[in-house]
Amino acid sequence: MAITAAQVKELRELTGAGMMDCKKALTNTDGDMDKAVEFLREKGLATAQKKANRVAAEGLCKALVSEDGKKGVAVEVNSETDFVAKNERFQNYVAEVAAQAMNTTAADIDAFLAEPWALDTTKTVKEALAAQIAVIGENMNIRRFAQVSEENGFVASYIHMGGKIGVLVDVETDVVNDDIKEMAKNVAMQIAALKPVYTSDSEVSAEYIEHEKEILMAQIKNDPKESQKPEKVIQGMITGRIKKELKEICLLDQVYVKAEDGKQSVGNYVAQVAKANGANITIKGFVRYETGEGIEKKEEDFAAEVAKQMGM
Repeated sequence: MAITAAQVKELRELTGAGMMDCKKALTNTDGDMDKAVEFLREKGLATAQKKANRVAAEGLCKALVSEDGKKGVAVEVNSETDFVAKNERFQNYVAEVAAQAMNTTAADIDAFLAEPWALDTTKTVKEALAAQIAVIGENMNIRRFAQVSEENGFVASYIHMGGKIGVLVDVETDVVNDDIKEMAKNVAMQIAALKPVYTSDSEVSAEYIEHEKEILMAQIKNDPKESQKPEKVIQGMITGRIKKELKEICLLDQVYVKAEDGKQSVGNYVAQVAKANGANITIKGFVRYETGEGIEKKEEDFAAEVAKQMGM
C-alpha cells in the first residue's frame, strides 16, 4: 500500500523519529501505526531521535591492529558524558565498531553507517547504533574511522589516557624486531603528546607556507620596532620563524621527547634505531584521533538544569 505524508507526519509526532525512518517503519508494517511504533522502538530509533539534538563530545578512541601487524584501524565513538565513556557496555560497543571498521570497504562515514552490522546483518551500522543509544540512554555518534595498511613493515598503535587519544603509525621496515617495535611505540607516544600535523616538511603545501608568511609579515608590520628593520632582515626573520614552526608541526623534525640531550629530533632517533638494527626504516604516516576534537561542547548551567527538572 502507498504510504501518505500524513501517516509519516503522525508517526513522527508520536515517536520523534526521523521522516525517512518513519516512512521505512510504515512501509515494513503495511501502514499499521501501532506496529510501526513498535518497529521503531525495536530498532531503538524512537528513543534515539529524541536524544539526537544533544551534544556528544565525550567518548572513546580505539585503535586495533591485525594479528600479522599489517593493518590497523582507528575509530572515534562519541557519547554525551565521560561517565558513559567509562561504562563497560559502551567500551565493548566501541571495540565492536573498531572490529567492523577493520574490515569495512566503506570510503566514508556515511557509507560505513549504511552497511550491514556484522554482529546482526538484519540491521545497518546506524540502526545498531540507535539500539545502543536506546539502551545506554545518551546520544552517541560514530564520528570517524581510518584504516592504515603496510605490507612492507607493520602498523603500530597506542592508546593514551584510557581512550582519550588513539594513534596509528605506518612503519615501513625490512627488519621487524622488539627494538624496532619499541621505537614505533615511542613514536606513537610522541604523536599523542606533541600533536604533529604532518609527518615531514615534504607534506607541507606551498600554499600553507605562503599563508604563514603573510601572517608573520602582518605581525611584523604591526610591531613598531620590528617594522623599522631592513627588508632583508625582515625576510630572514620570517624564514627563521617558518622553520621553527615546521619543527613543531612536522613529526620527524620535532624534538624527541625522550631525547637525553633534549635536542635529538624524532627523525634522528628513528635513524639511530635503524642503524643499530641494520634496518631501513621509514615513518610513512600516522593517524591521531583525540576524543571530541573540534566538537562544540554545550556549556550547561547545572544549578539551572536541576531547578528546571524540579519545576522551580
